[in-house]
Amino acid sequence: MDAAAPPPAVPVDDLAGLSSAEVAARVADGRTNAFAADTSRTWWTIVRANVFTLFNAIVFACFAALLVLGHWQDALFGLSAIFNTLVGCYQEIRAKIALDRLALLNAPHARVRRDGADHEIAPGDVVIDDLLVLRAGDQVSADAVVVRENWLEIDESMLTGEAAPVEKDAGDEVLSGSIVVAGHAVARAVRVAGDAYANRFAHEAKRFQLASSELRHSVNRILAWVAWGIGPAALLVTNAQVQIHGGWSHALRTGAWTLAAVDSIAVIIAMIPLGLVLLTSIAFAVGAARLAGQQVLVQELPAVEGLARVDVVCLDKTGTLTYGDIAFDAEHALDTRRAEGWRTALAWFGADPEANATARSLAGQYTAERLPVVEHEITFSSARKWSAATLAGIGGTWVLGAPALVIDDALHRAVPWEGEAAEEGEATLAAAVHELAAGGRRTILLAHSPHPLTPDDVAAERLPDGLHPVALLTLRERVREDAASTLEYFARQGVAVKVISGDDHETVAAIARQVGIDAGSGCDARTLPDDADALADAMDAHTVFGRVTPEQKKNMVVALQKHRHTVAMTGDGVNDALAIKQADIGIAINTGSAATKAVAQLVLLDGRFEHLPHVVDEGRRVIANIERVAVLFLTKTVYASVISILFGALIMRIPFLPRQLSITDGFTIGIPAFFLALLPNARRYRPGFLRRTLTIAVPAGFVVGIGMTVLSRIGREVWQLPMAEVRTASTTLVAILGLWVLVLVSLPLTGTKALIVAAMVAGYLVVIWMPLTTWFFQLVPMRAALLELVWAIGAAGIMLIGIAFLLQRVWLRRTEPLL
Repeated sequence: MDAAAPPPAVPVDDLAGLSSAEVAARVADGRTNAFAADTSRTWWTIVRANVFTLFNAIVFACFAALLVLGHWQDALFGLSAIFNTLVGCYQEIRAKIALDRLALLNAPHARVRRDGADHEIAPGDVVIDDLLVLRAGDQVSADAVVVRENWLEIDESMLTGEAAPVEKDAGDEVLSGSIVVAGHAVARAVRVAGDAYANRFAHEAKRFQLASSELRHSVNRILAWVAWGIGPAALLVTNAQVQIHGGWSHALRTGAWTLAAVDSIAVIIAMIPLGLVLLTSIAFAVGAARLAGQQVLVQELPAVEGLARVDVVCLDKTGTLTYGDIAFDAEHALDTRRAEGWRTALAWFGADPEANATARSLAGQYTAERLPVVEHEITFSSARKWSAATLAGIGGTWVLGAPALVIDDALHRAVPWEGEAAEEGEATLAAAVHELAAGGRRTILLAHSPHPLTPDDVAAERLPDGLHPVALLTLRERVREDAASTLEYFARQGVAVKVISGDDHETVAAIARQVGIDAGSGCDARTLPDDADALADAMDAHTVFGRVTPEQKKNMVVALQKHRHTVAMTGDGVNDALAIKQADIGIAINTGSAATKAVAQLVLLDGRFEHLPHVVDEGRRVIANIERVAVLFLTKTVYASVISILFGALIMRIPFLPRQLSITDGFTIGIPAFFLALLPNARRYRPGFLRRTLTIAVPAGFVVGIGMTVLSRIGREVWQLPMAEVRTASTTLVAILGLWVLVLVSLPLTGTKALIVAAMVAGYLVVIWMPLTTWFFQLVPMRAALLELVWAIGAAGIMLIGIAFLLQRVWLRRTEPLL
């Protein structure tokens, strides 16, 4: 986003501005400042992406078919799909609304000179080559080049991160979105609308993207795999069921095809892990609600999981490590013998209504019963970096400002000093200033002259003769109380920290050292390479970076991501917005700009940095517990796939109804998974969620699928038992093996987990005992031989699944030592 070179100047007649005809011509050509940046997603795009999906088509087709066939009892799965769709739409619509509100240009009007007169117009009505009349307090509405100025100072911190106002001379460029803090000027608009810096910045920030989520990506991969297999499996199963009912012609003629359709839908729906998608959304939502109690606003639910995966946290200094304001640190008297009343002078500077933030920070430290009356004054200017006043009653002129600009000739003069740079009690003023600044403190000098200011001095903004240094005063940025403990937490967790700031690198490094970061001397970002790979190497080599532009911040995040880091970025200024948006997890401080909060996934509502460990812990709880319960859902997907293949190839009737699957789904998967997903779990994140889940779900699913095939084959083909009795036996077998998988994924068992398992066993026993539920789910009593077969196959299945689980644990301990 480097600013493009301004176009050639169009002659402006004696600063009279454009004529009405010239303005009209530019409006007709569309060269105005009107601009509306759309997000990449419209309302229709969001709805279409969440509603018109392959799986929704399959699920709702099955749902509608069962309703048409009169089997509404078997169509309860449709409610889960509807809820999933609503949650997805809600998340993306809320993100779109936040982005649509993002605007960097918010000035109510722009002041332009046309036909020799000044007019106030809407910012969007500014045209190219317009003369902008800038005064203190104005926001620059278009990129412009200064034509004439009078002590113009621009605050560009919103865009660049530089805290100090920037003096602008004729010929300098001012960027749209910046604020005039002093002086006035006339500037020619050279870039408007989408070409202007602020609008290009906002347009890039408005690009829509959801938070990165390994859980979501893994579930989507599973759904994609199922999508490839569900078509052939559906044809295989449907053909088998129709053949069982006498072939296609007989089934169509007698209506038996409806029974075949119900059986086929039972397997198709069982293959889709709808509950896993739903439970993931619920776990994210509950995590977001918990974090809300910690004053953390979660704007995108997957961000709860995301911070658990972060291995690099990038911090902007201001607003995260520090509060962003300055406070008095200490006084260092130099030569006060000829400057009685110097503390009273400092009290006056701190109380001066025209004082800048630096001087105001003295007010709490220096007070006087009666402030002296000012006789002559030169107010502070960021160009001069000093202010001066002749005060009645304490004699002479007092000057407060940057040492190098107040008494340049005294910098190398020996002064009384007791710091490390001193030799025999004295050091040069320059050495004293350098030593104090090396600690991250801002240094200002109070100097005194016996000569009062004259009107000519004031008019020329000239210092009096005879100045000598009286005292050095150090100021410091207020470091957040929670910064050190939070950074210590990240260090213990193996999360690297990078401090990225627009301030001077030495100052940033000094602040970083105060909060326990091994910062060295810091790295000046102006020396960093543009090449992405070289920048990535530099990011690995350094911890603290200063003089960083907004585009560099974004490029630094990209460079870290190229080295396979998962990056979180925190900040509070507009200059952080692009980096926050690019990061895997963007975290904004609530006291920061609206643009930054709009693009972030997490917002610290009370601005307390110490909440981040709570976010990490919540993310770990979510991802670890979802991994635990995903085994339950994917086991069902695997055994449904096995059944579709085996029963289709062997021309066997499906041994359960969709409503009977609801029993086992509820007591072995859905209900326990909900409670397990909400339990505490502080296990550190480890990559490989899908691999670990499938290494137990696949063998468990195969065991269940083969067990049901053996049971149905014996029950129907060998013993010729009624289908209702075989379905009841199959449902019981799935319940036994499903509850065993539940026990295994709950290890180590705690009192709470044991209670959950016991409640699920009791719940299933109640369902098969109560007359109403047995009628609704079409469960019938089983004869003794069939019950013994169920227990025999169940015992064998328990042993095989247990062996598979132990082998997985051994393998993971060798490949993942953190397990």
